[in-house]
Amino acid sequence: MVRKVKADPKGVLEGPHFMDGDHALAEGALAAGCRFFAGYPITPSTETAERFAERCPEAGGLFIQMEDEIASITALIGGAWGGQKVMTVTSGPGFSLMMENIGLACMTETPMVIANVQRGGPSTGLPTLTAQQEMMQVRWGSHGDYRVIALVPDSPQECFDLAIEAFNLSETYRTPVFIMTDETVGHMHEKVVIPPASEIEVVERNWYTGPKDQYKPYKFGAENHMPGPMVKVGDGYRFHVTGLVHDERGYPQATVEAGKINITHIIEKIDSNADKIIRFEADQLEGAEVVVVSYGITSRIAIKAVMDARKQGIKTGNFRMITAWPFPEKQIREIASKVKAIVVPEINYGQMVREVERVAGGRCKVISVNSTGGAVHDPSEILAAIKEGRS
Repeated sequence: MVRKVKADPKGVLEGPHFMDGDHALAEGALAAGCRFFAGYPITPSTETAERFAERCPEAGGLFIQMEDEIASITALIGGAWGGQKVMTVTSGPGFSLMMENIGLACMTETPMVIANVQRGGPSTGLPTLTAQQEMMQVRWGSHGDYRVIALVPDSPQECFDLAIEAFNLSETYRTPVFIMTDETVGHMHEKVVIPPASEIEVVERNWYTGPKDQYKPYKFGAENHMPGPMVKVGDGYRFHVTGLVHDERGYPQATVEAGKINITHIIEKIDSNADKIIRFEADQLEGAEVVVVSYGITSRIAIKAVMDARKQGIKTGNFRMITAWPFPEKQIREIASKVKAIVVPEINYGQMVREVERVAGGRCKVISVNSTGGAVHDPSEILAAIKEGRS
């Protein structure tokens, strides 16, 4: 059962602030009730960990600097089953190290929030420069079949707002939720307004309150595949948490039928609720000849290109993905059926554009405006693609 409560005032630094996106992530996490953060410093995400470490004593939280990112994500799994809302932050190389245990968190339905402040890659790449190069990794990076929720902020304000949203989704669906920000948003300073705690609603963990000998940590076949309640390890409940295919008690079940039930559940709890999860912004889609589909910092660059196109008489719509995963298939399919072209700018060599192409299904042209990373687009690049799409 999803139950919303007012935020704990101890975690809310109320009022207007001038801060960067990395700091705003930490403030959003604290406002959402996160009281355990395990992480390892890596550019350009370190400021989030530093901010949480500085602020968490005031809120009654705990920060631990781990020896690496593998240990960080492992600590989060333990912290969540110990009863805490948990978070970590990283960037490209660290994100890669986390992938195996992200799969474990998906299989064990462990709620957590992982922020990835993306930088140029692969390998060490461009540590101090911006990119959007892990948009497919976040979806497919661990092995096996599973689903994820990934949110993409375009400003420090949204880093704060979406951190709260990420925790609420994580608790609702008992799953890892990702905040796929980037170096530019992480390091840009803007006004961030933090509302009073009384105006912030957070989802409380769904705690089991029945007889201890009847507790089951997993719930398969429920309406909309919603997950079951949790308990704190050490409180006297007997159950099992494993990465193996398991039954509702958590005990391994090495059968095809058990696998079908277990894996279908962790997929359908996201897929069947996608309409509730997906967030987006749309502007002047009606009658548009061309629509620009973008996300994160690239969306802010796209606005200038769209405005310039409109001044030149090109009917141009703007669609911003706030939720990258689940992918907004219905919305993109509808756009594709009405326009000449969809333009997709990304600070990568073309990742989310592949999803747009798949969903568009040849109904319109799909034009990728890609970048090898390091800097945001020049609006003229996007404008040129809009003109190409119109012709």
